[in-house]
Amino acid sequence: MEQNVAMAIGGRLDRLPFSRTIWYFVVLIALGGVFELYDLFMTAYIAPGLIKSGLFVAKPASFFDPAGVGFFIFCTFAGMFVGTMGFGFVADRVGRRAIFTYSLVWYSLASTVMAFQSSAEGVDLWRFIASVGIGLEQVTIDTFIPELVPPQGRGRAFAFYQFIAFLIVPVVAFLGWLLVPLAPLGLDGWRWIALISAAGALAAWWLRRGLPESPRWLARHGQLERAERTLRDIEARVERDIGGPLPAVAAAKAERVGSSSFGELFKPPYLGRTLMMSGFNFLSVVGYYGFAAWVPTLLIDKGITVTTSLLYAFIIAIANPVGPLLGFLVADRMERKWQIVCSGVGIGGFMLLFALQTNQPAIIAFGILVTLSNNWLSFTFHNYQAELFPTRVRARAVGFVYAWGRASAAFVGLLIGFFFRQGGTIGVALFIGVAMTLMILIIGIFGPRTLNQPLEEISQ
Repeated sequence: MEQNVAMAIGGRLDRLPFSRTIWYFVVLIALGGVFELYDLFMTAYIAPGLIKSGLFVAKPASFFDPAGVGFFIFCTFAGMFVGTMGFGFVADRVGRRAIFTYSLVWYSLASTVMAFQSSAEGVDLWRFIASVGIGLEQVTIDTFIPELVPPQGRGRAFAFYQFIAFLIVPVVAFLGWLLVPLAPLGLDGWRWIALISAAGALAAWWLRRGLPESPRWLARHGQLERAERTLRDIEARVERDIGGPLPAVAAAKAERVGSSSFGELFKPPYLGRTLMMSGFNFLSVVGYYGFAAWVPTLLIDKGITVTTSLLYAFIIAIANPVGPLLGFLVADRMERKWQIVCSGVGIGGFMLLFALQTNQPAIIAFGILVTLSNNWLSFTFHNYQAELFPTRVRARAVGFVYAWGRASAAFVGLLIGFFFRQGGTIGVALFIGVAMTLMILIIGIFGPRTLNQPLEEISQ
């Protein structure tokens, strides 16, 4: 009985046309992504302020010096690692919708405390605690969207979610340029940027109260009556959107009924996918955060002043929402794995060209191209990794494989600092190029196809 109901719910969700209601759900989910990206990119734009305040230094004396900007970045991603690896399973047990509340409130409170710390150690500690909440939020977003969105539009849904989320990047870059050199009301500008993030996270939580729980998750956990009620409400809203009856339900495969466990990720048919996506996440962040978190610092290394570097970083950041918009053209037309491969080629190639430039307009142009390639990679792989695992273990699977990216990113800040110290921007570019080459090989050789397939079929 439970299997039949779960199968029917999956088929009914997959046959829904893309309408205002589906886009509304994507926007509500994307609000969490807004502050995920605000938080991530805030790292780059407050770094000069942390140095200016005397709490941190750009080139620390030792690898794990708490006063080094690299260690601040390390704490950010170490916290995300704990959130994704240690708590990713919670969304499988408690529900997708509930986790949004807990993670955003956690992040908001911890960021507020961080903003009032007076030592590098205090800032690092509360940065770590706040990032645990962001890590859990990331897992839930990736899990939620594919469970609500029909297969023929999942690529566009992820692209649109990241378009909404990336709109905040120029905002945080502008705030960095505007506030970091100043101290409004006697409070350092970087502290104001952290407080704005904390307030915004609470506003996002309030706006997302209208988001329904995933009917797929409800059915998997035996809440069949609630699943049916929730799905009927969604269907009624979509019918009003399109002004007519819904399409017929196509035959659908059902996932295996029964309890799930973490160990399932290390057994066929999911072992290969778990290893592949763990390796991918470990390597992909080298290009993504190796550039995004160090843009102002890399620009300064090329002879650009602190204030001008923040302005140029803001110009580069404006390109962030453009990437997902351009991705709309191929999101549901080109196989996901090949999108990842092509974006990886772009990141590695354009980063090297960025490093070789001495002309400032060319520096900005290639910085924008690196950013657009990173955006393409981001919305594609978030979609791809969530599609590869079944509903019963989706959150913990995404949490596990994504955690390796957070672990890698924790050390990427330190490694970028090392290569930056040894070889400047060229050294950073070569490091990123090697990582992108390995990433491309992993996905190109081992990645399965998922384009336009129902989740239940992919999970088979």
